[in-house]
Amino acid sequence: MELGIDSFAMNLKVPGSKVETEPARFLGHLLEQIETADKAGVHFFGVGEHHREEFLDSAAAVILAAAAARTRRIRLGSAVTVLSAADPVRVFQEFATLDLISNGRAEIVAGKGSMVEAFPLFGFDLGDYHALFDEKVRLLLKLRQETHPHWSGRFRAPLTGQGVFPRPVQDPLPIWLGSGGSPESMVRAGELGLPVMLAVIGGDPLRFAPLVRLYHETAARAGRAANDLKFGLHVLGFVGRSDQEAIETYFPAWQHTFNTLGRERGWGRVDRRIFDQAAGPAGNLFVGGPETVARKALALDQAFGGLARITFQMTIATMPQDKLLRAIELVGTEVAPLVNAGLSEERKAR
Repeated sequence: MELGIDSFAMNLKVPGSKVETEPARFLGHLLEQIETADKAGVHFFGVGEHHREEFLDSAAAVILAAAAARTRRIRLGSAVTVLSAADPVRVFQEFATLDLISNGRAEIVAGKGSMVEAFPLFGFDLGDYHALFDEKVRLLLKLRQETHPHWSGRFRAPLTGQGVFPRPVQDPLPIWLGSGGSPESMVRAGELGLPVMLAVIGGDPLRFAPLVRLYHETAARAGRAANDLKFGLHVLGFVGRSDQEAIETYFPAWQHTFNTLGRERGWGRVDRRIFDQAAGPAGNLFVGGPETVARKALALDQAFGGLARITFQMTIATMPQDKLLRAIELVGTEVAPLVNAGLSEERKAR
């Protein structure tokens, strides 16, 4: 199982916090986080895409390119690219360029986006939310296969054999589908034979098990090889030296973020009781010491019949940089070895 970190570059200050939120310094800190992940042996770092004041990730490919020049091993990708509101040709060019800069470490996680500001910003109708994504992901896959594609659709000018350059180091450039848990997304991923990253933002992660079965069943009907399918989870998480340290660090940022977003989305307020439940064995939060987080990862791997990747979204509201860097380092140096050892023991027992 691969372990990674995702960041939405969310520059939202917790009341009373002394954390620096000046945008240029914040992005410098984000690059330092990616460098730390690379040195610690974390497998993947993803940067999201949002078009709101409190997020600094509207140009994720630029951030990732800067990180590529400062790292050597870690894989770099989106989390997610809002493909519905983008031009697939431009997305392919950006990530092919990232692949060249990183010498073959780029990935795309393509999704529809859970926030919708990108649609009016780039002139798209929210009424076409699903149709836009379906057409554009199929075009993106065609661009991956063909340098001089011929294509026509509803939402973009036709391609009549123009060259799409540059071409990436990796052939093919890895493309995952990001999903919030809709059956339609899982069916599409199965039909196309693409790996899936499922965002687990609340509730018991095992409620998504029927969707995983749907993914595999759809892929089988479409004639996709089972060995080509991969499934991963994007979760909220934070690692400390101990459970208590992790909880006390992460809780204020988690509470402020979800109460701030909840006011506009109609969610109820969250408190420590809800947090403790979510951080428990059956909850969605991966918050604790290395042993606790590794144990939860292994339990879900077994429950889902094998996970290809888990990525931890640590950077919600701003937290002290030193604690974030240590948490990222712990993922690579302590959580990953514990997970790998646990997986080895499981295989021996079979």
